[in-house]
Amino acid sequence: MTSSNDVLALLQRPLEPTFYPKDDGKTVLELPDSYLTDRYRPIGQELQSRFGDNVDVKIPVRDVRQPDIGFALAIPRRAAFSLFIQRHREIASRLIDIFLKLPDISTLIGVGSYVRDRVNVYLFQYAFTVAVQHRPDTTNVNLPSILQLFPDQFVDPSVFPKLREEGKVVTQKDRQVIDIPMNFTASDREDEQRLAYFREDIGVNMHHWHWHLVYPTSGPVEVIDKDRRGELFFYMHQQIIHRYNVERFCNLLGRTKSMHNFREPIPEAYFPKMVRSADARPFAARPQNFTLKDIDRDAEGFKFTITEMEQARDRIYAAIDAGFVEDKSGKRIPLDPKKGIDILSNLVEASDLSINPQLYGNLHIWGHLALSFCHDPDNRYLEQFGIMGDLATAQRDPTFYRWHSFVDDVLVRHKDHLDPYTAQELSFPGITVSGLNVTITRKNAPPNVLLTYWQKSQVDLAAGLDFGPGGNVFASFTHLQHAPFVYNIDVNNSTSRPARGTVRIFIAPKADDRNLALKYDEWRRYVIELDKFAVSLNPGLNKLTRRSDQSTVTVAYNRTFRQIKTAQDIPNKDDLERFRFCGCGWPDHMLLPKGNTQGMAFDLFVMVSDYAGDSIGLEFDEAVNCNDSHSFCGLRDKMYPDNRSMGYPFDRKSPASVQTLQDYLGPNSNMRATDVKIKFTNTVIART
Repeated sequence: MTSSNDVLALLQRPLEPTFYPKDDGKTVLELPDSYLTDRYRPIGQELQSRFGDNVDVKIPVRDVRQPDIGFALAIPRRAAFSLFIQRHREIASRLIDIFLKLPDISTLIGVGSYVRDRVNVYLFQYAFTVAVQHRPDTTNVNLPSILQLFPDQFVDPSVFPKLREEGKVVTQKDRQVIDIPMNFTASDREDEQRLAYFREDIGVNMHHWHWHLVYPTSGPVEVIDKDRRGELFFYMHQQIIHRYNVERFCNLLGRTKSMHNFREPIPEAYFPKMVRSADARPFAARPQNFTLKDIDRDAEGFKFTITEMEQARDRIYAAIDAGFVEDKSGKRIPLDPKKGIDILSNLVEASDLSINPQLYGNLHIWGHLALSFCHDPDNRYLEQFGIMGDLATAQRDPTFYRWHSFVDDVLVRHKDHLDPYTAQELSFPGITVSGLNVTITRKNAPPNVLLTYWQKSQVDLAAGLDFGPGGNVFASFTHLQHAPFVYNIDVNNSTSRPARGTVRIFIAPKADDRNLALKYDEWRRYVIELDKFAVSLNPGLNKLTRRSDQSTVTVAYNRTFRQIKTAQDIPNKDDLERFRFCGCGWPDHMLLPKGNTQGMAFDLFVMVSDYAGDSIGLEFDEAVNCNDSHSFCGLRDKMYPDNRSMGYPFDRKSPASVQTLQDYLGPNSNMRATDVKIKFTNTVIART
């Protein structure tokens, strides 16, 4: 009988034929001869017997009626695939729709097995994965991370020959771990290289890819039209920009400059040193002081000018300043405090939910394309897109942060038009946060001193090495890590009845890269959300403790880098259920900024908001079904579990009288801040 986890066989080693053994030679898909491509059909019987013998699991593939996939063949099988290219998005959307509408898992595997060897490898993996995530009969499938499928998009390509050699020559019990060099894209002569540990972090880039897998720009309406999807696009990317700028301060670099002027030279060069495994072609480099050009890739289905980008920008500015956008019929849709940011974000991102793309253009997408094709804007040299053209690699490039700083500035322009929160919207009568500190989980550790360091971890890349060795082949990589810590929060309920609230925890630097103190309105542009959770408060003093690894922003290491698993690996249905939706979230090892060796000063802020204003009438347990990373990713198939605006209470300006954080805290006993230091130790500790 076909199991939902049998779909995982179609996701392994994307470039190998479907009939090739999976699960380290233990599983084979038994295909009808008609499923084989023209190259293999004449020798189909010999192939099936050669690869079908001596396996533990045989998955019979039904001979089902195949849909017309001629439309998908417009993208060559081994060509680059980008969700920023409209034709690619449209093809992916149609393919997702086909997979979603298949009546059962057996038919899904049958159609998937046929399609897999015929369409673009990246297109298939994306469309099939999105469909598996959104089909009700495959929601319990533990999808592998993209690192397992396409390690070439995250890892220095120089390690792959070493991995293959180790895997082919050495037996599995004697294999050594191959080290991925840290900071391999530039020397220390390049200032931007100080941020390579952030931009090129594997978990950070996987987060960006996985978020867009859960919240795709285009697709069937049931896939893209999710609760507050546009606002999540705004807030998740804004938090990335906040975090990046804080990391810059940690490394004595100024805030990244927003790309408001599309015609200015781009001062940062970037040489990615990445190679696409599908066609062995490298991602193009961008030397210093490149400028954006009009894009004329008409043969690939898209062209636009820098003037069109400027017109779209200015029309969006005008709409924000007027307080409304116009839909396709000319009707004015107000940008109100509740729905305005969601409407505007979908419009700026240029998702399928954009209210009027003809009028407001495809601003966010055009920016990615202009940056990714600046080396060959008219296809004169037959070059494919650069690093900014792929969701899995875009965050490696310094221009990602320039461009998304601009996108964030556009959306913040709308937020800055809104009235400040009233005292009633901020207060929680009878609730006082009377104490706050953090301590790392180490004996005799001083309070309010947090520690960061380098950690060396390992990941098995065998599943992504097409036609490579069997068994595990491990690579090690070095990343930022923090010592586990605990929040200790004292909350006094002076009323005579129990109260319910939401604890909101943020951190922000006290000073910029020049050690100049930040005024409140600047300070809130660097606020980083660390956690958010509901609490019940009894009358009197409530002593709350919360571990850092319980954060609603992050996902644990073993979920970020989880491996392909089947029902044989996880036979318990409840355990399998926990894996659904589980890959989405900021990586736990990047929860804290790096700090510095002296101990960088931060404000740790805690607010307990009134649950009456927070609640959407949905109760959920953050300890089950991967609900624990909902700040950036929401809840699967449910409303976003917070009625407040994302980023509350810092998403709006405050009255002019508020000049410092203490001015902001003064009237609100339900808020408290304390000074903390983040101290970085330049040592490497191996993960146990």
